[in-house]
Amino acid sequence: MSYINSILPALLDGVKMTLGVFFLTLIGAIPLGMLVSVGLIQRGKNILAKAGKAILSAYIWVFRGTPLLLQLIFVFYGLPLIGIVFDRFSAVIFTFILNYAAYFAEIYRGGFGAVEEGQFEAATVLNMTRWQTLRYVVIPQVLKIVLPSMGNEVINLVKDSSLVYVIGLGDLLRAGEVATSRDVTLVPLVLVAVIYLVMTLLLTLLQRRVEKSFSYYK
Repeated sequence: MSYINSILPALLDGVKMTLGVFFLTLIGAIPLGMLVSVGLIQRGKNILAKAGKAILSAYIWVFRGTPLLLQLIFVFYGLPLIGIVFDRFSAVIFTFILNYAAYFAEIYRGGFGAVEEGQFEAATVLNMTRWQTLRYVVIPQVLKIVLPSMGNEVINLVKDSSLVYVIGLGDLLRAGEVATSRDVTLVPLVLVAVIYLVMTLLLTLLQRRVEKSFSYYK
């Protein structure tokens, strides 16, 4: 226990970094993913609308089709070659938001596809604007439909945050690896695993509570 107490402060500092990446990514990626998905389901047939959809589709294809680790390396080490420079933490948040927004956008798009077309038509009959239809009729149903998939992605985000080590940030896993290498023991990594399990358990319980709050959409 004395050894655990000696390494716990370093692990908790790593938890702060992990939670910072987690919350800031969600704050940016959830609304951005929604905006991208709304852009993808627009029905405009003019050249501008088609070009917008093509750009959004390409963005999703790139960020879902390449590893997050590679994206982090490209943003932090590659973009400075063309004059775009991020500090380490900003590079992580920027990359994580773009990556997870792409996944969230596809999840939302699937949710929009599950809403019956007749609901859009009924809203039109009631003289509701496109925005009012989305806000009051469609999006609440979409959120209920996508909650399980969103919950899985949110839990993955906790684990993916460990990738920040590649550009030199000290997160929970890195703190455990440093202690393990220094003291030649697996105890720090066991503690890291326990902390990750506790965080994912809390998120799972929160997800179930949120799903229950949407139970009136049946």
